[in-house]
Amino acid sequence: MAQGGEGRELSQSDVRGEPPAVEDTMALTPQAARAPEGSGRHGGGRRGGPRKTEQRGPRRRVLRWSATVLTVVILGTAGAGYLYYQHLNGNIQKGRRSNGDDKAQRTRPNAAGQTPLNILLIGSDSRNSDENVKLGGAKYDRGSPPLADVQMLIHLSADRKSAAMVSIPRDTRVDIPKCTDPDTGKVYPATNAIINTTLARGGAGCTLSTWENLTGVYIDHWMTIDFAGVVKMADAIGGVEVCVRQNVWDHSTPAQRGGSGLKMKAGRKKVEGVQALQWLRTRHAWGSDVMRARAQHMYLNSMIRTLKQQNVFTDTGRLMDLAEAATKSLKVSEEIGTVKKLYDLGTELKSVPADRITSVTMPNVEDAQNGEHVVPEKAGADKLWQMLRDDVPFDKNGKPSGAKKGAGTSQPTKTPSVDAARLGVLVQNATQSSTEAAAVGRAGTVSQALVQKGYGRATADTSASLSADRTVVRYPSADLAGDAQAVAKALGIPMSQVKQSTDVSGVTVVVGADWRTGTAYPKKSAPKAGDLPGDSDAINGSDTSQCMDVYKPYQW
Repeated sequence: MAQGGEGRELSQSDVRGEPPAVEDTMALTPQAARAPEGSGRHGGGRRGGPRKTEQRGPRRRVLRWSATVLTVVILGTAGAGYLYYQHLNGNIQKGRRSNGDDKAQRTRPNAAGQTPLNILLIGSDSRNSDENVKLGGAKYDRGSPPLADVQMLIHLSADRKSAAMVSIPRDTRVDIPKCTDPDTGKVYPATNAIINTTLARGGAGCTLSTWENLTGVYIDHWMTIDFAGVVKMADAIGGVEVCVRQNVWDHSTPAQRGGSGLKMKAGRKKVEGVQALQWLRTRHAWGSDVMRARAQHMYLNSMIRTLKQQNVFTDTGRLMDLAEAATKSLKVSEEIGTVKKLYDLGTELKSVPADRITSVTMPNVEDAQNGEHVVPEKAGADKLWQMLRDDVPFDKNGKPSGAKKGAGTSQPTKTPSVDAARLGVLVQNATQSSTEAAAVGRAGTVSQALVQKGYGRATADTSASLSADRTVVRYPSADLAGDAQAVAKALGIPMSQVKQSTDVSGVTVVVGADWRTGTAYPKKSAPKAGDLPGDSDAINGSDTSQCMDVYKPYQW
């Protein structure tokens, strides 16, 4: 799902969605035309004097005919390739990247001018087609807004040498921003609810905005896939090996209704089609939604290894089957809505070695408001998000790049436009989170700290009721960038947390949940490669020993 060639950035033609060159379209056709043999050099020397008209007429007609046939064959083949390319493009459904109030900004390039790539993969439980109703098994849900039961962020490092797959359990309670449905124009107000409802509150763009506000990570694209799409993709791949330690049957029990229907014996087995969907949907047999995320990570790691072994990207027939299935199965954000861009994404991910791919689940704890839900475990989740924002590898298998530490994460220092005493600064209390109430008086405390440092016009915003996981300093226009940086420096806030935003009218300090006490922003040590939170359930992509334990009631 990424670029054509290791480390290759999407070109301007990619962004415009232009069709590939003739050579590329010919490569997409089932068969390539060959020029007729013997079409080499044809003599025209003057040996023996001028030829008679009756001798050269038929020969010239033959040459003209051969040239015409060759032209038709070449143009016909190229045309077929272009038509096939357009056919694949026509299969792809597209949507807006973001439909909600999100404030994350693009990661600044590193010293080599490279930026990370973040793609949000969403599994929809939509039952709005006969095929999905048959696979999902809940006819009464037909017509209901779909839920985002699988949510996974795929992070490709700036140098394209490592990758991470990060899951958030579907029953995680989070703050969901205001979102607008792009099709109906309906506006959904901000709320606090479980994250899988975001897909029904404005589509995938709302899910993306929720992730950005939770993590502070800018997400470039999203992809969604439904039940039928999973089956098509699994069939096109030809099966993916999974493993269970005990016989498993995920079915209804007296204590728990429902189930995916997955039934297989202990050991390793290739699953494809409907059985692959059952594996990805199974939850009760693994014991929890968190364990379902582990099973999904095992499947995706195994799938990537399978694709690498098959060398599918150089097998035209297999590639066409996969392209047909993928374009019919996926709905994507409009920036990657062509087959060429999806192919580029695929080849870029393929270039990452399996031992540099790490799958994790967001550290979480039981929700005090509802025992069936979870909330982020703050310290572990914050560390995970920081590693993503700073593009720190999740594994320890890479070699030092020699790049300057922190390159690309800071901003160039700019000169303030006015004296500190004349600058108006607004301070907002956004310390409320999904697990804790707002810390009382934070805006007043921090604004007074600024007054003591010379910012006499700093004031507390007593009207705002906000929540933010991370403290930021926002400014509305480029001329105030230096002023915002100076405010951040006075409070000890890192320059990477100074952001331009159209949501503010002047320099604004948003005191987040990461700064609940004190007048100086707490210093944090920068995470190192592979230094993951202990409860993130990390799995390396090269680990073939992984096997799922089956919860006792579902063993047979």
